[in-house]
Amino acid sequence: MTETLDATDWAILTELQRDGRVAYTELARRVNLSASATKERVRRLEETGVITGYRAEVDPERVGYGVLAVVRLKYPGTRHEPLRRLLGERPEILECLRTTGDDCYVLKVAATSMGHLEELVDALADFGSTTTNLVFSRTLSLRGPSEPGPRER
Repeated sequence: MTETLDATDWAILTELQRDGRVAYTELARRVNLSASATKERVRRLEETGVITGYRAEVDPERVGYGVLAVVRLKYPGTRHEPLRRLLGERPEILECLRTTGDDCYVLKVAATSMGHLEELVDALADFGSTTTNLVFSRTLSLRGPSEPGPRER
């Protein structure tokens, strides 16, 4: 799909990643298109799966989840359904990536306290060995991809 994205598509994606609630008229102004052309491009980006959804970003600390951690999990075996079930049951697991290397999974978790984090890590340890790193600060918040530069193409 990357080959079919032009500079205007990338501009739309950049603006929507900054503010997913921007009105079509304002988005159109920012990317130098008419509102109807902009709306059609956004619709196409949604239909082709480039845009997968819209969501509110919530500050975990402001809603009582002041402990942020990264948990790496070595998962022996091949039955991953029990872990997937736990992921669905535990909203404090914010993200889970299946990876290569020594660790099978890397999880970003938010907890209300160190005790809560300990209980969550204990639940994950039922699936294999864990390594937990506390997050002091977010140097770079989650962001989406941007238009590749000449070196990246």
